[in-house]
Amino acid sequence: MRMRFYALWVSAVCIAAFILQLLVARVTSLFILDRHFSLEIWRFVTSIFLHGSFTHLLVNVFALALFGSILESFIGSRKFLIVFFTSGIIANIIAVNFYPLSLGASGAIYGILGTLIVIRPMLVVWVYGLPMPLFLAGVIWVVGDSIGLLVPSDVGNIAHLSGIAVGFIFGFLYRERVLKRQRHEKVMLHEGYMRRWEEIYLK
Repeated sequence: MRMRFYALWVSAVCIAAFILQLLVARVTSLFILDRHFSLEIWRFVTSIFLHGSFTHLLVNVFALALFGSILESFIGSRKFLIVFFTSGIIANIIAVNFYPLSLGASGAIYGILGTLIVIRPMLVVWVYGLPMPLFLAGVIWVVGDSIGLLVPSDVGNIAHLSGIAVGFIFGFLYRERVLKRQRHEKVMLHEGYMRRWEEIYLK
């Protein structure tokens, strides 16, 4: 399965879009998603690549490049894009009903995380400076965003929860295929070693 590094390319698009936001003032207003422009359906996609600040961009690009690349290596580049865009669009569709505006890749990134949690629950990640299995990190993220719903802020908690829920669905759809492929790869690896051993020692 060829790795095309789409996670890195999407990260680069986010960076380029942010630079355009800084250079051209109208870019944000033209492509952001809010209730007034919710009928302009392309905004459900374009708003994913916009960010509200450098910190917002930095956090999202780091998570997208890291976890996106990991997921892409497990499920393939095409399926990664399906997870990314589906999670981001559905998160925006839900979020626009609760927030005056929506922008950022967080919903799509949470979709990536949700998929990874189901596929690789024991993958060790660092959260708040502590190593822990991914499923436990997922619990912390879900609980944190659920609590965040009760505290007024500019964080899109509903978008996060929507994205990770979509990711869970994708995880269950792809999990068995990933496990089956990896079992097959292990068998092929063992056969390769055996053949090499035979070539060297049984001539």
